[in-house]
Amino acid sequence: MSASVAVYRNIYTEDRFRQAYGTEEQRGRERLSRRLAQRCSCSQVDCAHLLKKRVPVCNWLPKYKLRKWILGDIVAGLTVGIVHIPQGMAFALLTSVAPVYGLYTSFFPVVLYMIFGTGHHVSTGTFAVLSLMTGKVVEQLVPTPLALNSSSPEAAEFEAQRIGVASTVAFLSGIMMLCMCGFQLGFLSTYLSEPIVKAFTSAAAFHVTISQLQSMLGLRLPRYTGAFSLFKTLGSVMENLPHTNVAELAISLLCLAVLVPVKEVNSRFRERLRTPIPVEIITVIIATGVTYAFSLDSRYNIQIVGHIPAGFPKPRLPALETVPEIAADTVAITLVGYAVSVSLAMIYADKHGYSIDPNQELLAHGISNTVSSLFTCFPSSATLATTNILESAGGFTQLAGLFTSLVVLIVLLLIGPLFYFLPKAVLACINVTSLRQMFLLFQDLPDLWRISRIDFVCIFPSLFFTLFWCSSVTVYNHLCIFEQMVWLVTWLSVVVLNVDLGLAIGVIFSMMSVICRTQRASCSVLGRAANTEIYRSIHNHNKCYEVPGVKILTYNGPIYYGNRSFFKAEMTELLGLTPEKIRRREKAIKAIEKREREAISTVEQGVADSSFSSKNDLFRTEVSEGEVQAVLIDCSSVIFVDVAGARLFIQMCMECQKIGVRIYLSNCNESVLKILTSSGLMSYINPQHIFVTVHDAVVYIQLQREKPQENNAMVWV
Repeated sequence: MSASVAVYRNIYTEDRFRQAYGTEEQRGRERLSRRLAQRCSCSQVDCAHLLKKRVPVCNWLPKYKLRKWILGDIVAGLTVGIVHIPQGMAFALLTSVAPVYGLYTSFFPVVLYMIFGTGHHVSTGTFAVLSLMTGKVVEQLVPTPLALNSSSPEAAEFEAQRIGVASTVAFLSGIMMLCMCGFQLGFLSTYLSEPIVKAFTSAAAFHVTISQLQSMLGLRLPRYTGAFSLFKTLGSVMENLPHTNVAELAISLLCLAVLVPVKEVNSRFRERLRTPIPVEIITVIIATGVTYAFSLDSRYNIQIVGHIPAGFPKPRLPALETVPEIAADTVAITLVGYAVSVSLAMIYADKHGYSIDPNQELLAHGISNTVSSLFTCFPSSATLATTNILESAGGFTQLAGLFTSLVVLIVLLLIGPLFYFLPKAVLACINVTSLRQMFLLFQDLPDLWRISRIDFVCIFPSLFFTLFWCSSVTVYNHLCIFEQMVWLVTWLSVVVLNVDLGLAIGVIFSMMSVICRTQRASCSVLGRAANTEIYRSIHNHNKCYEVPGVKILTYNGPIYYGNRSFFKAEMTELLGLTPEKIRRREKAIKAIEKREREAISTVEQGVADSSFSSKNDLFRTEVSEGEVQAVLIDCSSVIFVDVAGARLFIQMCMECQKIGVRIYLSNCNESVLKILTSSGLMSYINPQHIFVTVHDAVVYIQLQREKPQENNAMVWV
């Protein structure tokens, strides 16, 4: 069934439309003052609203559906708690601290996020990437001595120094998040785009795996930091392979043979299993029992976890004197932790139909890291594996975190010392197998291969352009898909250089790609679809035709100092505003004006000259039918204009005036129009030449050529 649309109305310039439908400035000021007064007011209702906003548990807990949700939260919470125990101890090794501190970090942040977080399905605690980045800082400030007796007083002091640095990183990270929340900087996470986060976590998985090889092989090697640390560690492991502890290698192979298949079963049959098989805790229990029964630690010199104290740690201040040395690394840790946490929260919020407050997430994780650092915890965030388990096990709300923390609490108070004989090789295997989801991020590249093989192949030259920044932006812009370039550049930078340096390169490259796209935004000529007021690019719509004598142009991007030269070049090419043409048309106009003055003087002398009735008629004889007499710029896609862009508009108006071409504007948003007006453009363009739509301007231009004195024109389609 077809339908038609008929429109019959006045032609609207911006001024006329504002007079008819705009809002008076006084009313706008009254609304602003009223809004400010409301913001400054304080009442019981406002206090209650603020409390529910900043302490979300006060909002969702009274609405909790006990019969419907409690069973799912209990099952999911207990399942995640069981997973937290081995992973917390394993990730503590990545942080270069004793395993017990991983248990602390699996308890305090969980409780605090339950109170302040907005993600119903988010599980917080230890995260491999953050642990790796924190471990790098710890190793730099407190390097591991090769010869150290684990039972000596020096060893206890050494561990205290290490956890002091790690907890200081958590404290400073929490303070940074709280400051970001205070300044409403939740939007900063957008600079860590999805390609950056995916590439970063995938590349960091390689660092984690390589760093765990020495524990899996039973080697005592120093931990390398800085650029090329992955290759240095790998080279050291290869060099010391003859010194491999065969018993620890056997334990590692057996653990991998159990963990990998069971994790694959959990993944493939996730929808059928009520709860995933807790293979990590089962492996930990069996390995601890076997080591104790056969005295593997003393017989084969196997590295074990050692003493795990029961009870809570005493609160103490972190090593604040190290803040100047760790500040730069903590910025990267903070951004990564927040970006991963918010990304996970938003993914599950979209899936289950609720919303996330990014600034409240900053507050939640800021409080979690700040408070937990006082109890010797290292940085925490939302975690990929346990969040996935929490959701798949049937969790509904943050109350699942309560049951998770109860499991960890029981271990801390009662069961912790029983893990004394747990081999560190088992924890290393848990670390490696927990990275399965990160390695699967490579599946993005085959998708690109299926979409465009040329783009896939062209990704690799992009690294060369990234490192040396070729000046040919045109070639660079058309090489490949920007998102895939960001993915690959970030991944290679993290793997080849280092975790934090690679992240910085990825963010910078992502910003550069955005700048490139805004610099090279397309400029196109619009044509009209017959018998409609619809205008589309004639390049993509060959049945749309240009309006005779009118060149309608549109620019799909902002006009600012970074792209003004490109914008000018595009407009000059489309309009043909070459210096030669401008000089030729200036001479023609001067000749017309001279002949018109002569005609006027002849008339004053009483002699009629009927050769030319007006300047317009005279000019028409000098202009061929195909010449452009008016330029209409559609600003609907121009999101903003800065001072440099406004000056460029003025320059274009002056050049067009020199050749007798008038400039018209349409579809200007309020901010663009305000900047153009403030920059003095109205001195070079008639305010009545700024229209609400393209069709209003076209109809006006056509009527002016036919009936120059017609003022009350109507739009009819």
